[in-house]
Amino acid sequence: MDALETRELRYFIAVAEELHFGRAAERLGMAQPPLSRAIQQLERRLGVRLLERDRRGVALTGAGETLLHEGRAALDATTAAARRTRRAGGADNPGGPRNRLVLAVKAAASHELLQKLLDTYAAEPDAAEIEVLPSGTCEQGEMLRDGRADVALMHAPFNSLAGFDSEELMTEGQIAILPAGHPLAAHRTLSLSDVTDIPDLPLARWSRDGSYPPGPGPEIHDQTQLAQLIALGRTVAVFPESARAWLWAEHTAVPLTDAPPVVTHIAWPAHSRSLALAGLIRTATRL
Repeated sequence: MDALETRELRYFIAVAEELHFGRAAERLGMAQPPLSRAIQQLERRLGVRLLERDRRGVALTGAGETLLHEGRAALDATTAAARRTRRAGGADNPGGPRNRLVLAVKAAASHELLQKLLDTYAAEPDAAEIEVLPSGTCEQGEMLRDGRADVALMHAPFNSLAGFDSEELMTEGQIAILPAGHPLAAHRTLSLSDVTDIPDLPLARWSRDGSYPPGPGPEIHDQTQLAQLIALGRTVAVFPESARAWLWAEHTAVPLTDAPPVVTHIAWPAHSRSLALAGLIRTATRL
């Protein structure tokens, strides 16, 4: 009675996210009637109503909200198990090394630390092959949860470390990255208030959990786009001090006096039993 099939979870999550049976069926590549029957059967088996249906549409009940949250985590766990099992057996990389770890990093963040970690670990006996997987600003946690990555460099307070084991590696200040010709670029230091309300230079907006915060600044999809928009005088961005490594000649970095420090952690799934991962963590904590 308490067992759930991954197929049932996929069906329910699609309906819960779309709040529309037709769109959910299209997303799943199936007809609507069997999808409706599957959800009704799931409700009967669980003994609770998951969705409220009326002429205005579909809404989640309290029980439905719970299943959406728990179901996403369960599907991530099964997907992660499959991905890591295939990686451990070399099925995802035929002809490549079987002893391999995927390390998720925010593009261009902590460049010197990352290079030192990779070089130092590569010199260790029986070191695993490390595949570096660049990610967006807040994607590392999702990559750990769904198995695309085995380990990640994450940055507090921007990334949530909830549910992961972690070790602190580095603390640094933050900088404003401005077009080199902007008047504020001539300042030795700035405050957060100086750069968050510049009439002609709105703050860049990064996606968090699939949505962008409100504001007039451009929606940023990757680092190259951001670098170009700053160089063109269209936006300003706030980054950790280590971002100086990727600045263009058209950029200027100015320290922020009141920005909170950024702490870089190495993080991994709490249940991991990988010996290769344990070796990488030991190397990281000795840097």
